[in-house]
Amino acid sequence: MATERESGQVQSFGQVSRTVGTVFRYLLMAATMFGIVTLGVLLVYVANDAIQPLTADPGWYLVFFLTLVLPATLVGGYLALRRVSALKLGTMVVGMLVVTLMFSGGVAIVFVDIIPPLVGFSYAVALALPVAAVVVLTKYDRHIGFTARLVSTAALFYLSLFGLPGPVGEALGIPPLLHGVAGVVRSAPFVPLDWIMVTLVVGSVVAVAVGRYAAGIFESTRAGVYAGVAAIAATAAGALAGPFVGIDPVSTAIVTGVALVPTATYAGGAAVVREEDRLGLLFAAVVIGGSLLGAAAVDVLGFAGPQSWVDWQFLTSAHSGTAENAGLYPAIGGSILLMCTVAALSFPLGVGAAVYLEEYAPNNALTRFIDVNISNLAGVPSVVYGLLGLGVFVTYLNRPTGTVLIGGATLALLILPIVIISAREAIRSVPSDMRQASYGMGATRWQTIKNVVLPEAFPGILTGTILALGRAIGETAPLIMIGAPNVLFNLPTDLTSKVSAMPLQVYAWSSLFASEDFYTKAVPAGVVVLLAVLLAMNSIAIVLRNKYESES
Repeated sequence: MATERESGQVQSFGQVSRTVGTVFRYLLMAATMFGIVTLGVLLVYVANDAIQPLTADPGWYLVFFLTLVLPATLVGGYLALRRVSALKLGTMVVGMLVVTLMFSGGVAIVFVDIIPPLVGFSYAVALALPVAAVVVLTKYDRHIGFTARLVSTAALFYLSLFGLPGPVGEALGIPPLLHGVAGVVRSAPFVPLDWIMVTLVVGSVVAVAVGRYAAGIFESTRAGVYAGVAAIAATAAGALAGPFVGIDPVSTAIVTGVALVPTATYAGGAAVVREEDRLGLLFAAVVIGGSLLGAAAVDVLGFAGPQSWVDWQFLTSAHSGTAENAGLYPAIGGSILLMCTVAALSFPLGVGAAVYLEEYAPNNALTRFIDVNISNLAGVPSVVYGLLGLGVFVTYLNRPTGTVLIGGATLALLILPIVIISAREAIRSVPSDMRQASYGMGATRWQTIKNVVLPEAFPGILTGTILALGRAIGETAPLIMIGAPNVLFNLPTDLTSKVSAMPLQVYAWSSLFASEDFYTKAVPAGVVVLLAVLLAMNSIAIVLRNKYESES
């Protein structure tokens, strides 16, 4: 851009050299490639120690080459030449199945070993009733004021979950007068079987998502209802089929509901909507079918696979004094509970602060001071937040050290500035024309925020939150500062239980139990599991971002 002086002379940036710009671009590309290659070499080195691919029989490689690699390469190459979007669809289906299977394992840990099925079912019922009441209240939105709706909604949830007077009455020494719905369900003389309760809880959530997806595709509420009923039926069928394959029905119900049903629904919906890309489902079928066929073939032929340290024993066992018997199971469960606590604390606070700063806060010195400090807090080292959690929660509030609640609150403080910044950017990206159109229709500021701004900004908010949770799950220093134990032999069962986490367990193996066996066996296996979880979380954020960018 050039500017004109008062004398009429034009002042420019000077002479622009295309050669310098080209050299600078390639230098940046070279630096990026160097970083990627270096990181890739490190990950390959760690994965080689954890998986040990060279220990497999040659026949094992030959079988999977014939059943998986060769067919997938041929089909993928054909699709790459004919229609790249079809190949992307098939890859998306495979990736979705892999990621959902990982998350179904986490859900199974929660419902099998952390939260008893009856407890989870009771709280699900206690939440479902007030949600249904709130849906009824929204139909009379014009007849009931905002304050009345807010108070009645809070009262419904409180009474349903805790009864009267609930935790507030217990703190004041008032005896219970009315049990909540959750307590009534748990004290019922007859309760359904565990797999039935898990099927109803998991299947209902999946049925709502599947029903909305099907209703949007077919533009029919009836189709959505049928799809939701089919999702619950499929989850129940998976539970009933579990004992025939040697797996308990609770686990198979969770895997079916969390992984198989959503993947099949997405594939079916894509086949209906994207007719020109249907051929991409062939690639997914070749990859999934080839993997199952190869696994069955090597089992029948007796070919031994890689002697990987990341095996079922490692994922389902607790810590041991020997690297061969050491496992990551309590740390995996602890990380799941920590992330649930962090999300519950940071998401509403972060989004609420972002909405206030962007939509309500005046542009004055105080607001600008807050903006600068939020940006600075996002770059503060994590160990500082660990010291903050130790000082505030443990020393000042006199809470026990190393519990799920204290660890989750400390990590929530760590990612809260990131959530606020990402939510503000998402809200800021909503076009002002949409706000003005809402105001032109007579909507108030709150109605505009609720019905226009937040739905439009929600994908960006969710993406930023997932990426922030990805950072929190890999942190070690804050947990060390608040006194979280390095090693646990049992899963935490509530918010006041001691908790460990995957990065903390890996740190303990590399320091407290430092030996050649742990360095070459347990530590690489733990790193691979942690990286797999991080990649799964980041992949969800990337998919959500790409999906909503393509729709906008």
